[in-house]
This record gives sequence, C-alpha cells and structure tokens, in this order.
Amino acid sequence: MTTTDDRVLFDVDRDKRIATIAFNNPSRRNSYDAAMRETVGRYLDQVAEDDDLTVVLLRGVEGVFSTGADMNNAYGWYGDVGAPPARSAGGRLREEQTDETRIRSKRRPSQRRRLTVDRKSFGFYHNLMGYPKVTVGEISGYALGGGFEMALMTDISVIGRDTKIGMPATRFLGPALGSLHMFFHRLGPVLARRLLLTGDIIDAGAVEHLGVFTDTCDPGSVTARARYWAEKAAKMPADGVVIAKEAFRLVEQSQAYAGEEVASYLFHAYGTNLQFAPGEFNFVKTRAQHGTKEAFRLRDEHFYVPEPE
Repeated sequence: MTTTDDRVLFDVDRDKRIATIAFNNPSRRNSYDAAMRETVGRYLDQVAEDDDLTVVLLRGVEGVFSTGADMNNAYGWYGDVGAPPARSAGGRLREEQTDETRIRSKRRPSQRRRLTVDRKSFGFYHNLMGYPKVTVGEISGYALGGGFEMALMTDISVIGRDTKIGMPATRFLGPALGSLHMFFHRLGPVLARRLLLTGDIIDAGAVEHLGVFTDTCDPGSVTARARYWAEKAAKMPADGVVIAKEAFRLVEQSQAYAGEEVASYLFHAYGTNLQFAPGEFNFVKTRAQHGTKEAFRLRDEHFYVPEPE
C-alpha cells in the first residue's frame, strides 16, 4: 500500500504542463531520508507516465533546496545492524536497550548489505539523470550532498549566488561519494577534485564564470526565474522533448557516464566502510558518543584550517 509523506509536496499546473515537487522538511533544512526519496521517485514516475505534463520543477520550501541525506540517520539506511545505539537527549544510552542490542549496534553493516542497499538507493539518481521530461531546479539556500547531486542532475538549474554547494560528507565518509562521473562531467576535473578532496562548501556565485548552472542570479530572483525557465521549456513539443532527452542520454552515456551505474553504488559502499587512523575524524563514532549536533560542531572544528595571510 502506498502512503503519503507530507514531507514531499506535489502540485500540477496542467494549463502550463508543469508539475512541481518540493522537499518539505524545513526543520532539517529539507534533508531527506529513504522514505522521502522514494516518495519523490513515485511522483517522478507519475509525471513520466502523464502525457499532458512536460516539465518537473524541483524545489525546497522556505528558501532551502536540500542539504541531502539526513545524517541524523547515519548508517540507519542499512537497517538496524550497524546503527549506533539509541541515546537520550543528554547523550546517554537508553535504559531499555538490551546487551544484545548494544553488541549488535557496534557491528558495521556487511559489505553485501551495503552493496544491496546502495544499489537500490542509487537507482533513484540514475533515473533522475535519465528522466524523460525536462527537469528544472530551483536551487536556493543550501544544495549539499545528495541535494547538490540533484541540483547538478537537473536539465535547467537556477541558483542563487549565495547558495551553499558542496559535498561535506566526503570529510567523514570519503571522497568517493555520489555520482563521480557526473561530478567530473558537470564540474570539470579541477573543481570536482577540489570539492571531493576537501569537502569544501562554497557559494554558487564563486563558480558562476564556469557555467556550472544554467542561471545564477540574485537570491530574491530564484523562484521567479525558475518558473520562467519551466514555462519556457514547457512550450516545447512534448514528443520532441522526450526524444531529445533520450538522445542527450545516449550522448552522455557514450561520452561521460560509461560505467557510472556500477561505479557510483560500488564506491559508495566501499566509502562507508572506512577505517580511521588515530587523529582522523570519525563522524559515526563521534555522533554515537555526543549526538548529531555536537558531532557536526566537532567536525567543523576538526577540518578548519585558516587561510594564510
């Protein structure tokens, strides 16, 4: 039975031939878990099968696109095995946990479990990259991690100059996260390596000259300009758009994405099974000891390096 997740909003403007899908999780800066991602996927499938719709507009509520996967559920996407033990607000283990649960919670997910889950998870991103309708991204506030990937995957992307972009999770899960082929294809090898090897978060305006996004504009103009591009694309012949999208996909697969469908989930599975040397920052361990909010603070403290004067 399909359930409705109110953390994802869906709206259709049939007169304009535009569907809008919006992340609606503002208390967590529109980060998403597996259930939200699956809901977005169902709406995308629904639009793909609707001959009267030509464009999908992806956005987030309250001026934030998405900060990616919800790290409050780190490792939770692999199931109970390997998940850190549940803690109270003060950071102490909940009393109702049994010794068996404590022992089980210390185990890392097996590699076969990682590969199974990651292969399914990355199916969403593969489908978005090969989506048959025009996708327009309204990118404001933050586009981090999976949110950054989705922003780059849209056909037409409108982004505010002050929007924060990057892959900060590479700092604690390794620089082989996400769709590597897409990063190198869309960002170029220099910027892709910089963002993945440092975990830097930068303003979109800093790369405006590179043409990474379709339209880089003032923050207050993002919503109106995204709608403008959506309406512009929606006037195109619907059959022509679908044929073009398949042609674009064929070209990109032959020129840039060969092997991506396997590489992305394979290296993500490896990357979430790192061994940490003394002095290296282990986010999952730190989160289990101190809670998510403090883990992020300690992360930023660990990775801070002052620029030379």
